[in-house]
Amino acid sequence: MKLSILDQAPVSVNMSAGEALRNSVKLAVAGDELGFTRFWLAEHHGMSGLSSSAPEVTLGAIGMVTKNIRLGSGATLLPYYKPFKVAETFNTLAALYGDRIDIGIGRAPGGDNKASEALSDNYLQQVFKMPELLAELQGFIKNNDKSLRAMPVPDTPPQLWMLGTSGKSAISARDSNMNYCFGEFMSTSNPLEVLDTYRESSSPGKIIVTVNVFCHENGETARKLAWSYAVNQALKSTGRAFKGISSPEDAAAVELTEDERLEAETILSNLIFGTPEEAGAELTRLSEAYQVEEFMIVTITHNIEDKINSYRLLADQLLTER
Repeated sequence: MKLSILDQAPVSVNMSAGEALRNSVKLAVAGDELGFTRFWLAEHHGMSGLSSSAPEVTLGAIGMVTKNIRLGSGATLLPYYKPFKVAETFNTLAALYGDRIDIGIGRAPGGDNKASEALSDNYLQQVFKMPELLAELQGFIKNNDKSLRAMPVPDTPPQLWMLGTSGKSAISARDSNMNYCFGEFMSTSNPLEVLDTYRESSSPGKIIVTVNVFCHENGETARKLAWSYAVNQALKSTGRAFKGISSPEDAAAVELTEDERLEAETILSNLIFGTPEEAGAELTRLSEAYQVEEFMIVTITHNIEDKINSYRLLADQLLTER
């Protein structure tokens, strides 16, 4: 099994955005040392609890302090950008860091309406043009148009991935002949149906499934970490969110309404948490059920130490070729 990391550069309570970004660098270094396959940074806009609005900038810093782990965006929100500029940006990273650059493509807004309007005057129109935008980007990455090259042209081009949470993204990836990353951690779609849709291609590419995992030597502590995340997510939907990621202790002390508790429990039921043996067994079960070899792990905790420890325990349990 292969394991990868998706990070959102979350900002904890009483933490600066700079510290959050430096924690992302620290996590990537740990992932590199632990044998994780990829480190991807999400793209979000106008969200006070997330500091990764320009993942390509942070990836440039991460590339300087890592050696083997693949680096990429999860995802670059293509409707906001010209494909030529995206190709130039990631070609630059590939020229610097060789054959370990990924471009994850998405079409979600990544923020609220105000953020979308500030980024683009025609976001929705560009969403409708995604097939054309993807084709254009693929052409620049493959260096098909010799009269207009996305410079610099690296020795090995970046690897393209389509990211999504529904059958629509699976169809887009399938029809565009792209690798596919399914975000189960934020999807209400049936994973088997989505993956089957993608596999209708005569020659499907690589597949990754992204899930939330909270791992700790002590199973009850793992549950507390997962419950803290669930409470934070539930409070966002009711407007009572913390100003950043709260500690397990603060999350446990919140008096939830009945609706908030029910939502938090629903979120918790969709998380993977437990000891390394328990979390590893669940990932192994999903690998067999989905017929996939690679999982991308999202772990959001108040403390970077808890996050790195969770990834370390998973690596020790599942990455036998370290």
